[in-house]
Amino acid sequence: MSSDPTQLQLLFFDVDGVLTDGAITYHENGGESKNFHTQDGLGLRAAMQVGIKVVIVTARSSQLVERRMTQLGVDKLVQGCKDKATTIAALADEFGVALEDCGYLGDDLVDLSAMDRVGYPMAVADAAPELCEMAAFVCTRPGGRGAAREAVEHVLKTQGKWDAVVASYR
Repeated sequence: MSSDPTQLQLLFFDVDGVLTDGAITYHENGGESKNFHTQDGLGLRAAMQVGIKVVIVTARSSQLVERRMTQLGVDKLVQGCKDKATTIAALADEFGVALEDCGYLGDDLVDLSAMDRVGYPMAVADAAPELCEMAAFVCTRPGGRGAAREAVEHVLKTQGKWDAVVASYR
């Protein structure tokens, strides 16, 4: 795999522990809650703004995740995924992007197989040590606290596209 962020065209993100802090709060009425960081949302939108596809792949299924990803307008959301490596390969093919031109941001062992397949594996700061060891980029921020934004910003700065994103907000 390439480990070259300048060629990335598609970014995959896990949810629990990456776009959230990993905590799942169960309520007496049977509901649950998760916290999403607004900076992560802006990061995902920034990637899409400059033409990078954003795909969310998560092992769990949650209406909260569907609601948030719909708000953000991500290119694709896959919930209940039991085989992330096969799924991201199929999705990369669906989007016409070689796996070496894909990045993946993960936090725990369920992400290892997917990170093995992409050209640019990334890990949040509080990821399992095995992920940090294999990652081409390790965020300084933990999951659910701006790590996804940091990863996107890193990629876009490497590609020379971050200034255009900043300028669009002036």
